[in-house]
Amino acid sequence: MAQEYKITLIVKQTAVQPFADALDEMAVAIAAFEIVPGGDWRVEAYAIEEPDAVIVETALKAAGDAHGLTVPKFEIEALPQTDWLAENRRAFPAQTIGRFFIHGSHFEGLAPSGSIPLLLDAATAFGSGEHETTRGCLIAIDRIGKVRRPKKPLDVGCGSGILALAMAKRYRRKVIASDLDRESVRVARENMRLNREAGWVRVEQGAGYRLPIIGRNKPFDLIVANILARPLCQLSKDLKRHLSKDGTVILSGLLENQETMVLAAHRRQGLRLVNRQRRKGWSTLTLAARRA
Repeated sequence: MAQEYKITLIVKQTAVQPFADALDEMAVAIAAFEIVPGGDWRVEAYAIEEPDAVIVETALKAAGDAHGLTVPKFEIEALPQTDWLAENRRAFPAQTIGRFFIHGSHFEGLAPSGSIPLLLDAATAFGSGEHETTRGCLIAIDRIGKVRRPKKPLDVGCGSGILALAMAKRYRRKVIASDLDRESVRVARENMRLNREAGWVRVEQGAGYRLPIIGRNKPFDLIVANILARPLCQLSKDLKRHLSKDGTVILSGLLENQETMVLAAHRRQGLRLVNRQRRKGWSTLTLAARRA
């Protein structure tokens, strides 16, 4: 088993992306975790060659200067050699969320009767069903499926593609999914292939609602966006322009104390709250367009 290394730094939420980008070229995977709700974030970059501390410091300083950020302290450590298959089994056991049964490729059993299986392994893109925001979205997607089958679903900021995959399997409709991150798009496309759903989900790289394919296919009667609170607010006008008159919206990636901000931005666009889920400090909101 090859030796691996980890670079760790603690930063504010607004500094996560600039410093993660600075470490991108020397890492094979990067993850960011909120330490406590509303507090600092831990950024971890994983490398298969020992990082040079001078190069790391130089990259972080360049990012800090470019964005007006204080350069954080960092640690470089050699990781214990690990049986990653065994670790994956331990960290990502099969789980049931609503009707969805989420499992990795290591799972050798049978999905529960009547469940909808989703095959996903731990990867470099966000979304394996473990996080409370993903769970909240899956429950909301399943709940909508008990009432109706949306005809044109859209997943903005799809990450691993788990939510787009869930909509395709739950509703048996073609789904459009997008993400700004190239690696997320690659992982999402691979997950569609593994689940034999590539013909049902089209995954494209692009920012927000700017992709031509999204513009050509609007309006959508279900839009799911599991991103972060401020981007959700910034995209609220674009969301409304791409939502059908009787459409539904699932929003997540926000903390409970950010609900007021996100709801206010979308209420200004004529949307009303129809369901709220709160899980371990995180919120998932379901909203609907107001009918005349």
